[in-house]
Amino acid sequence: MDKQLSLSFDNTAIAFESKTNRALKKADFLFSSMGKPWLVKLGGALTPLAFKLKLPIKGLIRNTIFSQFCGGESLEEAAQTAQALVKYHVGVALDYGVEAMEGEENYDKAVPEFIKAIGYAASKPGIPFIAIKVTGFARFSLLEKLHEGAPLSPQEREEFTRVQNRISAIAEAAAKHKIGLLIDAEESWIQQPVDDLADDLMARFNKEHVIIYNTFQLYRHDRLSYLQKSFDKAQKGGYLLGAKLVRGAYMEKERKRALEMGYPSPIQPNKEATDHDYDAAVRFCMERLDRLGVFIGTHNEDSSMLAASLMDKQKTPHQHPHVNFSQLFGMSDNITFNLAHAGYHVSKYLPYGPVKDVMPYLLRRAQENTSISGQVGRELGLIRRELKRRAL
Repeated sequence: MDKQLSLSFDNTAIAFESKTNRALKKADFLFSSMGKPWLVKLGGALTPLAFKLKLPIKGLIRNTIFSQFCGGESLEEAAQTAQALVKYHVGVALDYGVEAMEGEENYDKAVPEFIKAIGYAASKPGIPFIAIKVTGFARFSLLEKLHEGAPLSPQEREEFTRVQNRISAIAEAAAKHKIGLLIDAEESWIQQPVDDLADDLMARFNKEHVIIYNTFQLYRHDRLSYLQKSFDKAQKGGYLLGAKLVRGAYMEKERKRALEMGYPSPIQPNKEATDHDYDAAVRFCMERLDRLGVFIGTHNEDSSMLAASLMDKQKTPHQHPHVNFSQLFGMSDNITFNLAHAGYHVSKYLPYGPVKDVMPYLLRRAQENTSISGQVGRELGLIRRELKRRAL
């Protein structure tokens, strides 16, 4: 019998095997709340205000939305969460979820933190990846200027050299410890310098192993062709491409800016076009696994099943080092745990950091779950089916 037929994302016993009855009921309450857009909107407005007024809300947040979507407040707490997932053959991609603090001093301070996290990840099982954002190490307006191709002043050139050195130091640590470094995508109007940095690092560190991954947001209509160009560039440069495939995170912001500034939107015209390009990108990568590594970051069941089916079709071992699946911690456990159960490499994107500092991330998760058509309904349906199966 074809192994692939036994993979299903509907098996709730496997999906929630790591969840206690209490945790499952808590998730049910949380996703029910997220299904109410007015409540999410109200929470988004009141939470920053409550922190500003020093109201004692940290405990409430920590025990609800924070514990659902974050691994802990510190690296050590995140590692404990990772340990709990290792039992189920699920790895983690550590993501310091604090929004970038501007200023050279803050950028410099962030570097040893990431190097420490890489060393820590290497000493523990189940932490194969670390995620970084270039905006955590560089001034947004500097990246904007570079993207536009505007000439830099001597001071700005020095500033950008410091940015390159920061990212390079982190990449060197990742290469030394053989930890995958996922470079997150940014807004389209600062993406070019991020792509250039990623390409330079891949040329240096992806000779034998895929260490550096650039992120391709397929909700942009130009990214499928950019993935193909990046692969050709890697071929010519004699290195392996690292491709993290996601749909995307800045849709409303991108469309609004394009409209206000009167240029064509970089975003796909509809969801079908995004799905088409995402699956085409998956196919493109699956056909070239000897020359690239792919990190399939998606909550879409069809895309996940497509990748798994292609692997079986071309007799690629489930544990192939160049294929990794991933979902955000706290979401789509039905995909993560069923893939892990079937022997695929799969990890959770695991943000961590002080509660107050990761609030922008958490509010985005809540808004995203409210706005993604059917996401909350799907999560709730699976949770409730499992509660029923456990007769709770």
